Amino acid sequence: MKESIYTIPLMDAFKANDECPFCYIERNLEQHAIHFALGSGASYMEDDVRSQTDEAGFCRHHYKMMFDYGNRLGSALILSTHFKKLNAELAQQIQKFSPGKSSFFSRRKKASPDTAEPKTSIGEWVAKKESRCYVCDHIHANYGRYLDTFFELYQSSPEFLELFKNSKGFCLHHFAHLVETAESRLDDQKKKEFYPLIFFLMQENMKRLEDEVTWFTEKYDYRNRDKDWGNSRDSVQRCMQKDRGGYPADPVFQSDR
Repeated sequence: MKESIYTIPLMDAFKANDECPFCYIERNLEQHAIHFALGSGASYMEDDVRSQTDEAGFCRHHYKMMFDYGNRLGSALILSTHFKKLNAELAQQIQKFSPGKSSFFSRRKKASPDTAEPKTSIGEWVAKKESRCYVCDHIHANYGRYLDTFFELYQSSPEFLELFKNSKGFCLHHFAHLVETAESRLDDQKKKEFYPLIFFLMQENMKRLEDEVTWFTEKYDYRNRDKDWGNSRDSVQRCMQKDRGGYPADPVFQSDR
C-alpha cells in the first residue's frame, strides 16, 4: 500500500472510535488552520499568509473561534490589513452602484433576503465575500483528498477495511459525501460490496444512539434511579454530532501560550 500524508491521519481517525471519523478529521484541520494563523509560529506576520487572509477573510463561525483562541494582537494585525482591502473594495462597489428599476408587484412581495438570489451588485459582492473563509478553504482543500484516500485504502488495505467495518459509521453529513463519492470512485462490483456495508453501519449505529438517548431520558424516571447509565451519559452530544456533524460539547479551542 502506497502511503500519502493523508493515510496516517485517516487511519488514526478510524482508530479513535469516534461517532464520525470525518468529523474527527475536520476538527483537526480546523484547529490546525486556526493555530497556524494565530499560534506561536506567528504565521500572521508572513506576507503570503496575510495576503491569503486579506483575500478570503473568515466566516462568522471561525471569527468566533479566533476570538476565543486568545491572540488578540494577532487577530488585530490580520484584521487591520484585511479591512484596508475590504474598505477599498467597498468604495469601488459603492461608486459603481446603480439601483435597479422596481415595480408595483415587486414592492408588494414578501422580503426573503436569506434565500433570494442577489439583485444588486452590492448583494453579489457581499455574497462572494461570504463564500470565502481562510479556515473553511483550508478544510475544503484537504477534505477532498481525505475522501480520495478513504476509497484508496478501502480498496487496497485489509487493515483499513477492518477498521471501517468495526467503526461507528458517520454523521449524516459525511455519510452523504461518502455515498456520493463512491458513485465515481468505485466500479459496479465494488459498489455492490460497499453500499450494503456502509448502510448496515449507519442503520446499526443510528439505532444504537436512539436507544442510548432514549435511556438517558428514562433514567430521569425515579423507578430507574438506581439502574446503570450504560453509555447514555454523553448520548445527547453524540446524537447531535451524528445528525449534523461537529462536536457540540467540545471545550473552547484556545492558545496554549
